[in-house]
Amino acid sequence: MKEVHVYTQPDCPPCQIIKQYLVHHGIEFKVFNVAEDAEARNRMTGQLKSFSTPTVTIDGETVAGFDLQKLEKLLGLDK
Repeated sequence: MKEVHVYTQPDCPPCQIIKQYLVHHGIEFKVFNVAEDAEARNRMTGQLKSFSTPTVTIDGETVAGFDLQKLEKLLGLDK
């Protein structure tokens, strides 16, 4: 099973779509609310070099913003 992390914030429609997409495909994921979790926000901006939500990591690969094609590829759903 792939390790999936979703960095999100309230009132982010693309974040909600990404989470619904993952749920629809039965993919387990951990959510980090960067508006409330300073450590997660610092990890997203510092380590992952991403400054927008949603930011998704899949087994260490980062997808910044709403990039459904890249998500599908990394999740193996593009077949």
